[in-house]
Amino acid sequence: MGLETVPAEVFGRSLSGIGVNLLSPDVRALAAMMVEVFGLSVHRLSDDFAILRHGDMMMQIHADGTYGAHPLLGVVPESPPRGGGLQVYLFDIDPDSAVARAEAAGYIVLEPVADKPHGLREATILSPEGYAFSPAISSA
Repeated sequence: MGLETVPAEVFGRSLSGIGVNLLSPDVRALAAMMVEVFGLSVHRLSDDFAILRHGDMMMQIHADGTYGAHPLLGVVPESPPRGGGLQVYLFDIDPDSAVARAEAAGYIVLEPVADKPHGLREATILSPEGYAFSPAISSA
């Protein structure tokens, strides 16, 4: 499926499993962070929408305004962190490299890189919206 040209209804019908959709006041800025820090690919980037891809997993970003009539927008806090309590693991992304890129770009590293008892080497990096992204690889 060509993610740059697929009609919205065809894309929607193709989705299965668990989907992640993030609301953002600035789709382009959040998408840029996901490319710069984590190396995800971005498709269909606009002010209102983006598709992010990491391996076989896809995530969507929608601008707040696209949810104007949706009840979810009414429960999003006015001031960050809007993503409090949500942690998105990005497996097979080196946390040491991601943290270095995040720090260089001025993003908040909430949790430094560490080998955890559950067998992962991970870190946690916050987006400007407060979403917690955790790049993780198997620990040695």
